[in-house]
Amino acid sequence: MIGLVAPAMRFPAISSLLALRNLVHDRVRLAVTLIGVVFAVVLINVEVGIFLGFAKTTSSLVDHSGADLWIMPIATRDVDQVGPISERKFYQALAVPGVRNAARLNVEFADLKRPDGGVQSVLVVGFDPERGLGGPWNVVEGDIRSLRFTNTVMIDDAYREKLGVTHLGQIVEIGQRRAQVVGFTRGIRSFTQSPYVFTSTRSALDYSRIRADQTKYVLVSLLPGADPDTVKATLARDISDVDVKTSAEFSRMTQIYWMFSTGAGTALLLAALMGLAVGAVVVSQTLYATTVDHLAEFGTLRAMGASRYYIYRVIVRQALLSAVCGYALGLLITLAVIRLAGDAGPMILLPPWLAIAMFGVTVVMCVGAAIISIRKVMLIDPSMVFK
Repeated sequence: MIGLVAPAMRFPAISSLLALRNLVHDRVRLAVTLIGVVFAVVLINVEVGIFLGFAKTTSSLVDHSGADLWIMPIATRDVDQVGPISERKFYQALAVPGVRNAARLNVEFADLKRPDGGVQSVLVVGFDPERGLGGPWNVVEGDIRSLRFTNTVMIDDAYREKLGVTHLGQIVEIGQRRAQVVGFTRGIRSFTQSPYVFTSTRSALDYSRIRADQTKYVLVSLLPGADPDTVKATLARDISDVDVKTSAEFSRMTQIYWMFSTGAGTALLLAALMGLAVGAVVVSQTLYATTVDHLAEFGTLRAMGASRYYIYRVIVRQALLSAVCGYALGLLITLAVIRLAGDAGPMILLPPWLAIAMFGVTVVMCVGAAIISIRKVMLIDPSMVFK
């Protein structure tokens, strides 16, 4: 290192080489540092990814409904738990200017009897196949038009084993009524433990406690050029005892309810913060130990006239090298975890903004840890190298 001192002070770029040599001098300590960074990156990415996946799951029925506006009972909190309204609201909505189409949507919990005699709670989603609003998406087997026939249903491929369904055409029992499986979807998760089962509005009446003159929601699509706010205000004025929300508003309401009102999201965020804290402690301790191990060398630099800025730069670059390497490894492991989770495990989302933000967090964590050790270096007496 002594041979690098003079050139380093003449050529600041060599500070990166000095930082790299300090890091790899003790490979065990470097491994511990990287493990700390990787642990924090993976844990935060996965926990926040699960949080985003759960949030997306809670509102998936709204997000894929194809509706512009939702008419619902007053004080509805989320899409899965809702009381009935009069079917007359459906006909009133059709008469409002700017409305192109409207459809009834029923969402109701029911019991499905498995072939082995077990009972599994499901969430029956009854939509109008002729109008298309609120129906299943990502159909991988079967034809959605088959749901026009009475007592036919579609389920998601991920829930086959849970519901005891093995093949198309299989007969199950929902609410003590016959139901034939005519299709499978992929990627339609339910945030609750009750899988979605799609069927027609007419069949949904057989599987649930909803009366023929009731509906849970009225879904509305607008004519091209119609102003959503204007039509929303008109619907709210002309139809009594209901709330009217845009799909974006209702999606956000559902996500907030499940992720914060129930505490599920808070637990995931706390776990992510814990991962950040643990990672920061490990990284700060290892970077501090690495710096202390080279106090004599830093003292030599001080004695030979190296500026505070130069030494700051060496230590911070050590932290940046750790951040980049640890983040790269952590990101690769995160992608592997997401791939392993697949369709059967929890939905884990890693949007580009999260990957970029996590890189920023990693850099701040490592640089912050390095700053702790800088104070120790600045207290070095340059004369120590002559003792």
